[in-house]
Amino acid sequence: MMDLKAYIRDIPDFPKPGILFRDITPLLANGEAFRAVVDGISEPYRGRVDMVLGIESRGFIFGAPVAYALGSGLAVVRKPGKLPSLTFSAAYALEYGSDSLEIHRDAFGHPCRVLIVDDLLATGGTASAAAQLVERLGGEVVACAFVIELSALNGRERLRGHPAMSLIEYA
Repeated sequence: MMDLKAYIRDIPDFPKPGILFRDITPLLANGEAFRAVVDGISEPYRGRVDMVLGIESRGFIFGAPVAYALGSGLAVVRKPGKLPSLTFSAAYALEYGSDSLEIHRDAFGHPCRVLIVDDLLATGGTASAAAQLVERLGGEVVACAFVIELSALNGRERLRGHPAMSLIEYA
């Protein structure tokens, strides 16, 4: 696989002082790199999933082409108040407070094998909440897949035993 880190731009002190932001827009702008990400996430799960779940918002960018590559459906989880039909919600803790995600109650049928996709695994709160929502709907989380993982933040520990993979790791 190509060196995908070469397409990640570091932005110091964004969105606030002391944060090193990993900017994926150079990766998105390069067709070969973007294809390598979609292929890298898709390949291990061919024939193993019925639905890809994209996490708002950058998870949508990667989740949609992964779903296409796998021939599966695409479901989404969003911030509260963004989905128009009946929803379930799951709260999760942040460094500076809490937040929650919502999913349509009819996002997928049962049984359903689900691959959760997002751009970044940091503390694992968002992905863990998404996994709770999949399970609340009666789905099985096959795995959680990320473009980037910040391994020093131990996000995998919060995924409650769900398998996780990432293409790029920063210690």
